[in-house]
Amino acid sequence: MSKLKQLAGETVLYGMGSMLPRVLNFFLVILHTKNMFSQAEYGDITKLYAWVGVINIIYMFGMETAFFRFATKPNADAKRIFNLAQTSVLVTSITLTLIFIVFANPIGSSLQISSPKFITWLALTMLIDAAVAIPFARLRLEKKALVFASAKVINVLILIGLNYYFLKLNYNPEVGIGYVFIANLIANSIFILFFIKTLISWRPAWDKSISPEMIRYAYPVMITGVAGMINEMFSRSTLDWWLPENFYSGLTSKEAGGVFGACYKFAVFMNLGIQAFRYAAEPFFFSNASDNKSPELFAKINHYFVITCCLVLLGVSINMDLLKHLIGEEFWGGLSIVPILLVAYLFLGIYYNLSIWFKLTDKTHYGTVITVLGAAITMGGNFLLIPIFGFMGSALAALLCYATMAGVCYWLGQRNYPIPYTVTRDMGYVVFTYSILLLVNRVQISSQWLATGFHAGVILLFLGFVYLVERKNFTESIH
Repeated sequence: MSKLKQLAGETVLYGMGSMLPRVLNFFLVILHTKNMFSQAEYGDITKLYAWVGVINIIYMFGMETAFFRFATKPNADAKRIFNLAQTSVLVTSITLTLIFIVFANPIGSSLQISSPKFITWLALTMLIDAAVAIPFARLRLEKKALVFASAKVINVLILIGLNYYFLKLNYNPEVGIGYVFIANLIANSIFILFFIKTLISWRPAWDKSISPEMIRYAYPVMITGVAGMINEMFSRSTLDWWLPENFYSGLTSKEAGGVFGACYKFAVFMNLGIQAFRYAAEPFFFSNASDNKSPELFAKINHYFVITCCLVLLGVSINMDLLKHLIGEEFWGGLSIVPILLVAYLFLGIYYNLSIWFKLTDKTHYGTVITVLGAAITMGGNFLLIPIFGFMGSALAALLCYATMAGVCYWLGQRNYPIPYTVTRDMGYVVFTYSILLLVNRVQISSQWLATGFHAGVILLFLGFVYLVERKNFTESIH
């Protein structure tokens, strides 16, 4: 089996573990936005989970990537590296959790959250996520993608069931959005049972030579991740700050944040594929780094990744007339941001691919520099564009940020670890795809059945075009 086939197969399996749960998780968006929570309440959920996304990365401290790097070194003792990584993560996460619980009241007040209990519940959820992060990473390294996928799918099915039970069968208005956080905490606790043998077999460990080296490798990865999540969180939070009142008639800035958060969820269709790919690709890249032909292999992988993302961009963007029914009608005002956000995430995915050069050369500090640059662009872009363009200004800031990060990473990478990426062809596909969706979205068809059929035909023609252009290269690549 060729390495491309192997990676594709693992990506599909990880897709079951990341894409299927997220698609199922979209039922929660329907449940939360249709006659359940107000725009302002959903804005609070969006804001809290945006902060959780940032803080979760601090909990992990970049140790997942460090685990892959050190466990794949020649003559490495993978079990000992696991114990070292798990020890670092648990020390960090337990300390942070205690701080959040002790200071739950002032933190809740500063975020204008109705109950400090929400902070405690989320802190405990993040602690569980951190405790199982390295066990999940070991599954990826051991290529146990099916086991990985099973755990993720079971988790989200439980999460959906708990949300339905609390919000539809056992709802107390005094708890309100707190049920969302309770359900998440209970569902994630199942991971503890899933990894009980692994967690029991873990032994606290510290190596005077390896542990500091792992931390030096990991902390720039952590800073990079935090800056990256700030890019996402910032765009969702700053509507509260910089969107002028009554910019959208009838909506407060908090309600506008809820609308933006609901429409932002559609970017998950791109992010899901990227996440599934990353689960498979990160250990794959490390395992194949010593191969002399790895630069050519990495370039081919990125090329087919871009084509796949273009298909997602086209498929989602031209079918928003159908997909919009997944959220409440009062949230439809922000749907115009979806194509821009999809392109932004496409560039973020490209950046993740390109970033392998500084992970393989142990120059992870470059990732920090690039992502901090991206965070600065996000802040500046939101500050300048939100007062002028509203939702769209925030989406454009995200696109500018991720495209710049990808460009800078490519420029630095070619000077430190040259990889023959097909930049012109790849960017040609992006421009071609976006041009098609702009043309298709100008065609107005009153019948939903006819419109959906027309859109399906466009997608098939796109696939046919890709097949004709890529047939020879693809055939050579998989053999």
